[in-house]
Amino acid sequence: MSAVLPKTPKAGSSRPKAPDPAAANAAAASFAVLEAQLGYLSEADTEMVRRAYKYADEAHLGQMRKSGEPYITHPIAVAGLCTEWKLDAQALAAALLHDAMEDCGVTKIELIERFGSPVAELVDGLTKLDKLEFNTLEENQAESFRKMLLAMARDVRVILIKLADRTHNMRTMSDMPRSKWGRIASETLEIYAPIAHRLGLNQIYRELQDLSFKHLLPWRYAVLSKAVTRARNRRRDLIRKVQSDVAAVFAQAHMDARISGREKTIYSIYKKMDEKHLSFAQVTDIYGLRVIVPSVIDCYTALGLLHQIYKPLPGKFKDHIAIAKVNGYQSLHTTLVGPSGVNVEFQMRTEPMHLVAESGVAAHWLYKEHESASAQSERLGTQWLQSLLDIQTETRDAAEFWDHVKVDLFPDAVYVFTPKSQIMALPRGATVVDFAYAIHSRVGDHAMAARINGDQVPLRTELKNGDVVEVITAPVSAPNPAWLGFVRTGRARSKIRHHLKTMAQTESVGLGEKLLAQALRAEGIHQLPANDEAHHALWEKLLRFTGNRNQPDLLMDIGLGKRIATIVAKRLTALLSELGQKPDPLLMTRERFTAHESISQGAITLDGSENASVVYSRCCRPLPGDDIVGYLGRGEGLVVHTRDCAIARKLEHKDSERFIGVEWSDELSRSFETAITVTVVNGKGVLARVAGALASGETDIVHVDMGQETPQDTAELKFVVAVRDVAHLDQVLRHLNRTPSVIKAERLTNKNPGQA
Repeated sequence: MSAVLPKTPKAGSSRPKAPDPAAANAAAASFAVLEAQLGYLSEADTEMVRRAYKYADEAHLGQMRKSGEPYITHPIAVAGLCTEWKLDAQALAAALLHDAMEDCGVTKIELIERFGSPVAELVDGLTKLDKLEFNTLEENQAESFRKMLLAMARDVRVILIKLADRTHNMRTMSDMPRSKWGRIASETLEIYAPIAHRLGLNQIYRELQDLSFKHLLPWRYAVLSKAVTRARNRRRDLIRKVQSDVAAVFAQAHMDARISGREKTIYSIYKKMDEKHLSFAQVTDIYGLRVIVPSVIDCYTALGLLHQIYKPLPGKFKDHIAIAKVNGYQSLHTTLVGPSGVNVEFQMRTEPMHLVAESGVAAHWLYKEHESASAQSERLGTQWLQSLLDIQTETRDAAEFWDHVKVDLFPDAVYVFTPKSQIMALPRGATVVDFAYAIHSRVGDHAMAARINGDQVPLRTELKNGDVVEVITAPVSAPNPAWLGFVRTGRARSKIRHHLKTMAQTESVGLGEKLLAQALRAEGIHQLPANDEAHHALWEKLLRFTGNRNQPDLLMDIGLGKRIATIVAKRLTALLSELGQKPDPLLMTRERFTAHESISQGAITLDGSENASVVYSRCCRPLPGDDIVGYLGRGEGLVVHTRDCAIARKLEHKDSERFIGVEWSDELSRSFETAITVTVVNGKGVLARVAGALASGETDIVHVDMGQETPQDTAELKFVVAVRDVAHLDQVLRHLNRTPSVIKAERLTNKNPGQA
């Protein structure tokens, strides 16, 4: 599953005719180094790792890497990286066997028999990430990413082994053809490094970034590397002096502290120079110091001692102990003005914090005796992994899944509070809606309004650090498609899309039922036959005729305009006749006699509460009081036009069987949008006067278009406004026409073919 090495035959490997004794000795020596790192395992566990090595060695016998080394040295190196995180014997065995299923024909059953189900599941999870073939690179990347995330959501050891695998491949990239460097390094930088950061694996994260940079832009890497080496030599004395001063102060305070240097990675220096347009000389925080102390209280004491030696730089203090990062990282950060005016960053943390800072989620195995697995997992913020499974259940398309989760990989975060002072971490740029869905999907689905720090705010408001957010819900409130335009988290996006799809399907079923019942009345059948045991055979025959799986599926197709209700009704009438149910001639005559009228007895009634199943056409923007018609667009549901709309007339001429009777309800549930044009005399304050006239007419302005013309004596303003009905619009237009500076105000219609 080595990403550097393509599949079948494995790139970077070949199979000579006879095994080389020297190669076998090299492999044995390589395993001896690994075995020396297994001191933390019991004898039984160590024996399992030995058995896994022997089995993998036999499976890869004769297979060589591009470097000329035996292929088995790669799985041994991957397992060696895993020992640095103190992973258990099962994970180490899986690391040794991770390419055996894909390259050597070993089956999952064989692995279960020899090493047990957990090891086989880990190897299977790793193998599945690369196993399928896809049509395009983008589809391949999205699907691989989705499989990897799902695998690690079920068992995080899968991604730890995968990251170790990718790290060793990146370390040995120079043995690969240069033509492959760009693709593999880009994939590492865009996918694997962010995942390592999201899981708190900072050492791996930094190394993957630097190795990717080295192979993507070798010349820039070499230049920066030399510059860093020169700067290191120049500032060696300065860093030593700072270390000496700090050590002396801590010794005087009788504080046990371990002080070590920290150097910014070459890639992070490059990114800072690129994003902020700086020269290398302008990057001042290349070097820093890390102080490891015994307890949390000592971290804050150390901060006070440091601030007595050197002046702190304003705005450069961060407390990540009180508010940990999303991936569990905790430290105090401060930047001080050191000798010669050079800025030096300090990080204060305890030993357990340091372990988490460097190893993230892998720290669970490093000191698991101190905490339960669930407590450690919770504290390190790995709930993100579990949320992937929620997104997966609602999103079956790989590209859509990738779209949902990639925003969650960005490391920046904001920290906000619930009214009960519970802290929540969200990606930078997250909105109130993201916060609502982070609490619970029901809170997000029914969010109506919100308060931040006690002030009423729109749901699209972006959150800032320290905000106290309160979401107000209402049972009647539902997700709005417009929310997809501003939400940032994958969880919120997938929940909204899932709800909208479900809602559209449910409403389409209801509309389809009404349309089929209406068409049946025109055939002389009073009502739709029940979907019960007595009519089971009838519905089965009808579904075979239409090709649908079940009754709701058929009704949904009718509601979406994919099937014509009249054709289905005729077939259903014929099937009912076979059962002895004859059409009612009186009902048939009455329905067909009134079919030409604008409002027939079987018309669909509209009150504005319809959501996805009914669309009010934007070409003519019908209002209550207008004479309207309904067009069943193919896959669009019911589209409502005014009867004199030019587009509706064209459609009726071409597709008359898709038109049905619709009428306005006596009681309407909301206001409706329509377009008006206002011709005004240009002058100061004219827009404000027009807007004031609209507001006094109790109408809301949804959109305004002032055009791109150069200033003239007169101007034409176009508004989209929300009104109750035609009578309300007439009242607003009269009010506008009496307003000073207004020459003419009228509704925009689509009666003539030339108008839009």
